[in-house]
Amino acid sequence: MDALAAIAEPTRRRIVDALRLRACTVTELVSMLGMSQPAVSKHLRVLREAGVVTAQTRAQQRVYRLEPGPFRELDAWLAPYRRMWTHHLAELERHLDRTTTLEES
Repeated sequence: MDALAAIAEPTRRRIVDALRLRACTVTELVSMLGMSQPAVSKHLRVLREAGVVTAQTRAQQRVYRLEPGPFRELDAWLAPYRRMWTHHLAELERHLDRTTTLEES
């Protein structure tokens, strides 16, 4: 599964949002998200397989953190769409400015 498919699921996006703030253990994520441990672990496995998160073992716990690579790839994929919408919105702004100017005349 690729990163986009992995984060398309709303619960996994909530996990990614939580990990954006800081690295967390499964127990911390369970508490933050109000979900069961098996459910959080299932979603973390999908995110890990997609390369979105990595886990580091500390004592008896696994600490999960985001991996930047997949997000850079998503950002690069989104760049042309961002440019397209920026262009369209700039055109709309120019049109509205012209309309306002004509109405004021």
